[in-house]
Amino acid sequence: MRNLILASSSSYRRELLAKLHLTFESCAPHINEEALPGEAAVDLASRLAREKALALAGRYPDHLIIGSDQVAECRGTLLGKPGTKERAIDQLTQSSGHKVSFHTGLCLVDTRDMSHVTVCETYSVYFRELSKEEITRYVELDQPLDCAGSFKSEGLGIALFEKMEGLDPNTLIGLPLIRLIELLRQKGINPLAE
Repeated sequence: MRNLILASSSSYRRELLAKLHLTFESCAPHINEEALPGEAAVDLASRLAREKALALAGRYPDHLIIGSDQVAECRGTLLGKPGTKERAIDQLTQSSGHKVSFHTGLCLVDTRDMSHVTVCETYSVYFRELSKEEITRYVELDQPLDCAGSFKSEGLGIALFEKMEGLDPNTLIGLPLIRLIELLRQKGINPLAE
């Protein structure tokens, strides 16, 4: 079995990858995560996922390194992690009644030969019209300050939506597992094989 590295410090991504019952280590890559001038959300998510994985390549020879990054977008505006209650309330107010798309870049680097594959999966949520009271109460209860878009779909955030669209709900949390399994199987790793 090849050694796996998750190029991330995200507890959400570690929890998702652990669902596959594969042995892995996680290591935080240190890259500049700012968007380039005029860079589209899909391109940004893909580039950051690739840069995260490649940033660790020199430290882990003969490993498979998984890089992932997520960019949220509402009406052409990028939504980052709010960091504060006030910013979370502002983001949710802007999202109320609108579609927010989460573009999650995924890169698998094989340090044996430095080959890599990068894909981007999109998952969208459609917000209900939310009252100021609902938004404030949600932020107080779920504390989504470290989440792009200011919500946790795996928690109470589900109460904010009319509907969700996409192939893999894990994409919304930060790691598209269906695509990841596909990429790992191409490298001979199958979570369902002995």
